[in-house]
Amino acid sequence: MNLSPEKRIVGVLAPLFALRREDDLGVGDIAALREFIDWAAEIGFKLVQMLPINETGGDNSPYNAISSRALEPTTLHLAPGSPEDLTREDFDAAIADVDLAKLRRGSVKYRRVKKLKQHLLEKAFSNFANAAQDRQAHFQQFCADEAEWLDDYAFFRALMETNRGSEVWDQWRPKLQTIEKAREWLRDLPQDRQSRFAHRQNFFRYVQWIAHEQWREIRSYASERGVALMGDIPFGVSYYSADVFAQPNEFVLDWSGGAPPEPYFKDDEFTQKWGQNWGIPLYRWDAMRANHFAWWQQRVRGVREIFDVFRIDHVLGFYRIYAFPWRPTRNQEFLPLDRQEMLQKTNGREPGFAPRGDDAQEDCEANRREGEEYLRAVLEECGDTRVAGEDLGTVPNYMRPNLRSLGIAGFKIPQWETRHDRVIPGSEYERLSVTTYATHDHKPIRAMWEEAVEEERSTSDQARQDLNRMADFAGFKPQEHPIDFERHFYPAIMDALFASNAWIAVVMLTDLLARKYRFNVPGTAANSNWTRRMQRTVAQLRSSRTEQRRMLVIRELLEKNGRI
Repeated sequence: MNLSPEKRIVGVLAPLFALRREDDLGVGDIAALREFIDWAAEIGFKLVQMLPINETGGDNSPYNAISSRALEPTTLHLAPGSPEDLTREDFDAAIADVDLAKLRRGSVKYRRVKKLKQHLLEKAFSNFANAAQDRQAHFQQFCADEAEWLDDYAFFRALMETNRGSEVWDQWRPKLQTIEKAREWLRDLPQDRQSRFAHRQNFFRYVQWIAHEQWREIRSYASERGVALMGDIPFGVSYYSADVFAQPNEFVLDWSGGAPPEPYFKDDEFTQKWGQNWGIPLYRWDAMRANHFAWWQQRVRGVREIFDVFRIDHVLGFYRIYAFPWRPTRNQEFLPLDRQEMLQKTNGREPGFAPRGDDAQEDCEANRREGEEYLRAVLEECGDTRVAGEDLGTVPNYMRPNLRSLGIAGFKIPQWETRHDRVIPGSEYERLSVTTYATHDHKPIRAMWEEAVEEERSTSDQARQDLNRMADFAGFKPQEHPIDFERHFYPAIMDALFASNAWIAVVMLTDLLARKYRFNVPGTAANSNWTRRMQRTVAQLRSSRTEQRRMLVIRELLEKNGRI
């Protein structure tokens, strides 16, 4: 697709798990995405942005995947003939005892959804043993082409099964807690158990083959509809991932990456006091350099096979990252402590930037130089795939100019983009930028409006400030009172977003539909995180008179601002 920044476009950010279709299996999947692409294309959107689609662990967070390359099996469309090894008889038998209406109702019930989808994939894999020779050869070729990451991943996944499905490898049996010990354990097993283990490894390879086939097909379909797919690479990878288990020498395991204290997220006391402790291991950049950044480059190769453009989450981490000398499981232990009490528990180590801060000019220059080196290694593998970098938060002065020099588009959150207490107009945005009012972490605009305007809650100062800044950004000076969100505020802020000079304007799905629910509350382990689904199917959204009227407004604003 032609994604030149010369042509301004608009996209919609849609968490895949949240999408519904009439006959899904309790979670948004590729078939739902296909319907959503059709709907987006009809409205005039030229891009659909996704959250990371890598396989998740026990917390179901797309930003804490158990593999930097393996795709999440729940995203797959599983139905008779999809994959072609899945028969009608096998499908009907698998769902016979499943209350699908209950499974589809409400939020994602991951444990049940994952169990059902794995059962269906196991039936397909069993039938695959009798597949035609050319299909078998296609699978073998995939295994050979992807062996660099696939073999370690399949080994890790099979080991998880021997440990009750847990990815927490440092709590496995001692003889399995390193890849060397685990391989020795496997060699010592009786031949029949080795064969069963190898069979399970092949099953997980098969799942990834099906996943890669389906995702490549949906990219082609989106392209046919004139819609680009935008992916997401988290800067870090889970401590409990196949990557860390297989290549521990490329990671710093006694420090956890995160972000510095941030007063914006009022829901999280720990974040306001100490920062966000994501638990991701730091990188041993010297070891990665010695390996010619092979791990990063194969990671990018995987993303570019599926997406036309991708976002690097927390791109700031390439320059320096805020690090904690403790794992997130100990956050509550440190929450009430003062600095001296904290230092006593950590033997003098304290949270701070690694490898260095930006206090001295020479440190700034070293961070900039090294960050550029690492990003250039990433860009070498991008080919025609465009790159955006999430450059929000505590950002040093050298970073955004450096990203632009590398051709990486930065992000603009209008209510956060200020200069001398003045909201920066969209006309002043660099063309090589992506602008949006909200990401998956933010409270939806309609929810802020309800708190600050309709309910006038005393706790909504932040929401009121954000809304005022959005109004300033939009030049919104209402002529009618009371102000109605749908008739007055919504079209004004959408118009301003689309009118900006930014290359891509993105609307969060909940903001597009003026909904109040959110998909994640940063720094919390709420059960609702990453589980909330849309109330309506995509087909119902397309047929709803209310949504048709709202999307007509969006379409007219896109045409007005030259983004179609």
